[in-house]
Amino acid sequence: MTAENPTGPLGGHLDDDDYPAYTMGRAAEMLGTTQGFLRAIGEARLITPLRSAGGHRRYSRYQLRLAARARELVDQGTPIEAACRIIILEDQLEEAQRLNAEYRRAADAAGPDPAA
Repeated sequence: MTAENPTGPLGGHLDDDDYPAYTMGRAAEMLGTTQGFLRAIGEARLITPLRSAGGHRRYSRYQLRLAARARELVDQGTPIEAACRIIILEDQLEEAQRLNAEYRRAADAAGPDPAA
């Protein structure tokens, strides 16, 4: 097995945060929650698990991080729908900040604006 041609059950997806590697049961176990909680945050549209060929829900590491954050908020007394909305907004803010930093780097690399 080489890095260029990985083999095995994950086929080179070990570093892919978006690869749906975890079953619902395993995800619930890892988060210390119930499968019903995972279904509820799915219904609240925080995460949308992919489905295996057999129709079973599969979760990625990224989705598990979002679910863990939801669990933190719910454990602190936040209603599940509100917790999901908070996390969605946090995620959107993080993405906007990342894009803003990217644009700033590109503008800095281009040099000063001659019209300014």
